[in-house]
Amino acid sequence: MFGWMNILGMAPPSGGGGGPEGTMGVVMSFLPIVVIFGIFYFLLIRPQQKKAKDHKQLLDNLKKGDRIITVGGLIGQVTAMGANVLTIEIAKDVRVRVARSHVAGIRGSDEE
Repeated sequence: MFGWMNILGMAPPSGGGGGPEGTMGVVMSFLPIVVIFGIFYFLLIRPQQKKAKDHKQLLDNLKKGDRIITVGGLIGQVTAMGANVLTIEIAKDVRVRVARSHVAGIRGSDEE
């Protein structure tokens, strides 16, 4: 309880008038919060949205015969496609069903 009394004692006295000095003080106190939010937006949120957009475009452009890699590390060739599920062939006569959303990327035929 004594700690709160010290904190309250350190608070600057509030002025009687709500003149321009008081309004400017409020604006200046919110300015760092707005700047930090702007930094977070440009460093975290915006790149994530771009990455999600690129991944959606990759999934929309998938076709039979593409060699893909899944988020689990399976590499195979797309043999059948459904709305939400792909069938990929990972070895001769070995086919696996994979959720479309778990495709990490398209690989070239020469990459191993």
